[in-house]
Amino acid sequence: MVCFRCQKIVTDELTKMGLHPLTVKLGEAEIEEDISGIQHQQIRAALLQAHLELIEDKKNILVQKIKDIIIQQVHYTEEPLVINLSFYISQQLGYDYTYLSNLFSERSGLTIEKFYICHKIERVKELLVYDELTLTEIAFRLHYSSVAHLSNQFKKVTGLTPTRFKAQENKTRLLLENI
Repeated sequence: MVCFRCQKIVTDELTKMGLHPLTVKLGEAEIEEDISGIQHQQIRAALLQAHLELIEDKKNILVQKIKDIIIQQVHYTEEPLVINLSFYISQQLGYDYTYLSNLFSERSGLTIEKFYICHKIERVKELLVYDELTLTEIAFRLHYSSVAHLSNQFKKVTGLTPTRFKAQENKTRLLLENI
């Protein structure tokens, strides 16, 4: 689960089945009852209908937790980390970072750093499209050391400068409005 809407769907589906969720967080749900094999299959089917997947492999769960930490940090937290990301992830999950990094790369095909950068760039795109903040304000909000660093990373990932991306988005929006 990577969004609060997903958490709501999981809570609703569990409740519909007569189960009592104690907590539903990004990536995991804890329920009061022990569930039977049939209930387990029903939960799996209900989540699949909502385009969500039940993850049971412990290593995949750990990879999902790493993703959830990064998504939470990039999309839902405005406070900068006071420690580096690798130490933060290691601290949150209680595993050595080298182990987490190797597992993440093996299971997802990306390094943790690339996943983090991709999410930062997606957040930059969002903020550019909203057109409420300047590039300087976006760089500050996403904890880039400078606008130049943000711009270089943005171009490396998207092939466009932030200004060019924004111009293309505005042009696309205008074309859609004329339809």
